[in-house]
Order: sequence, then C-alpha cells, then structure tokens
Amino acid sequence: MNGVDRGNMKQQGVDYGKVAVLMGGRSAEREVSLMSGGGVLEALRARGVDAHAFDPAEQPMDELKRQGFARCFIALHGRYGEDGTVQGALELLGIPYTGAGVMASSMAIDKVMTKRVWMAEGLPTPRYVLLHRGEYSAERVHAITTALGLPLIVKPVREGSSLGLTKVTSEDQMEAALQDAAALDADILCEEFIAGDEVTCPVLGERGDARALPVIHIVAPGGNYDYQNKYFSDDTEYRVPCDLPPGEEAAIQELVVKAYRVLGCRGWGRLDVMIDAATRKPYLLELNTSPGMTGHSLVPMAARAAGISYEELCLQLLAGASLDYAGAREGGA
Repeated sequence: MNGVDRGNMKQQGVDYGKVAVLMGGRSAEREVSLMSGGGVLEALRARGVDAHAFDPAEQPMDELKRQGFARCFIALHGRYGEDGTVQGALELLGIPYTGAGVMASSMAIDKVMTKRVWMAEGLPTPRYVLLHRGEYSAERVHAITTALGLPLIVKPVREGSSLGLTKVTSEDQMEAALQDAAALDADILCEEFIAGDEVTCPVLGERGDARALPVIHIVAPGGNYDYQNKYFSDDTEYRVPCDLPPGEEAAIQELVVKAYRVLGCRGWGRLDVMIDAATRKPYLLELNTSPGMTGHSLVPMAARAAGISYEELCLQLLAGASLDYAGAREGGA
C-alpha cells in the first residue's frame, strides 16, 4: 500500500490499521474461500487499506496478535471459519471481525438448528427429518420418503456450497444420497422438496438497522444449482432486479430480515429461499453468515443492483467489524 493512500484514509478518519483477510482454511470449501479472499484483499488494497492474506490452515491464529493485526475480514467458508470456531478464537484474541458472532455462526452453520429456531418463531421452512450416519434402515428410509414425499433433498447438516447435496427422485437413490452426505457430516438432513422459484436475498447490518438488498432469482441449467453451476459455470442465469410478481420481492425481503434477526446475526448474511410454484409461499432454506465474494457470488451482485460497488461493500463490512463481548471487556477489570 502506498503512503498517499494510507494518508488519505487517515485524513478521512477511516484508518482500519493492519487488516487480515482470513481465507483458505481447512473446510471442504477451501477453494472457494481462496477465491473470495483474493477478491476482498484486492478490493481493500485498492481503497488504501493495509490488508494482508492470512490462511488459518498455514498459520496458528495467535499469529494474528503477534503480527499486530487490528481487524479481520472473514472470507472463510464452511467449517472452521463460518461455524463459530474462528469467531471464538478472535474473541479470545480481542481482534474485531466481520460477520456474525460466535452463537449466530454456530447456529446458522447447522441447518437443523436453524430450522428449529425458525420454526419456533413461526417462520416457514420445509419439513425435514434428521438422520445420523449409519443409523438408518430400509424401513426408516421408506418412512422418510413416505412422510416427506418424492422428490426430496438429502444434504449434510453442516456443509455449504451444495456439497454432498442430492435431489432424490426415487427411493432406490436414497442409499447413495445418504452415503454422499454422510461422507461430509455425521448428521444428515432429509428435507421436503419445494418445487418452484429459487431466490436468494442478502441482508446487511444488525438488529433494527438490518436491511435486505435486492432479491436475486436464480435460474440454473436443468434447475440444478450445484457446486459447479454456483462457482464455475456461465450458464446459470441471475435475474436482478428479479422478475417476481408485484409485492413478492418486498415480502421476501421482510421475511429474510426477520429470519436473520432471530438468529442474532450481524454484519451480513445471505438467505436462500424457495417459492412454492402452486401457492407462491416462500420457504426459508438456510442462512450463510460468510457468503461468497467470488466473481460468481451473489451478495456483490445484489449490492451492485443497489448501487454499492464491490469495493464499497468490502469497506462497509470491514467498518462493521466488531466483537461479541467488546462491551463486557471494556466494562470489566
């Protein structure tokens, strides 16, 4: 970073100090995280931030303190980055970080826990059955397909990017689908399939200031929005401004803000929603607390539709970096 840029940042009263962009990590989403982190790093440096790449898979977390980092931008995805573990380490180190805190991160990474909270609050989410690796019989599988109907979705409870996800259209596909999910997680979610429009909506801020960005309607080849079509295909269509009927976008934005708030999220997040084709009722699928920031990612796309550039988005998120227990620490001995 050149001295002129750093001086401009200081003159504007926005000197963030030495910033670590956490990327890579040890999850199955490492490849995507490196792409996200690379984009964030370039954007922050372009705005004069003293930003550096930091891969927790290659350096111990206490190096952040030793190397004098003042803030962290979390561009990690999945386990050991989006599940409260890194957030807890940063709380202990006293280094403010972007995104959700420890509790919200650990709940949101767990799709079943997320569903339980949403259902307790009266928010709509598809029906489900939770299975544990190796603890299911043919009778149990048949009972699930009977209860949820076919097709249904099978996926790991704590993975993202559609890894280990299978759309099951016949009962004889269940064994392979369960094995794929069990390879990534001991807990497996069998979920009612909602036929209709797939949309996603990012949320920025926290508590009463949380606001939804424009809704994106996702139209993937063959309706299969898998890992390849999410990150590497140019065939997936993203409609933003979305083409939903009048009033539906506003209703979805209101719903996702509620879902975000009840999990106690802050900073940012992205919520995935299915709209039932027959009833037009929206169903919440999951909440991503450290969304992708790649060239194919959806939060930057929605932000751009709202007039927020990629660089501005990164700066806004960095400015909101905080700690769960900052107030308690300041008020303590």
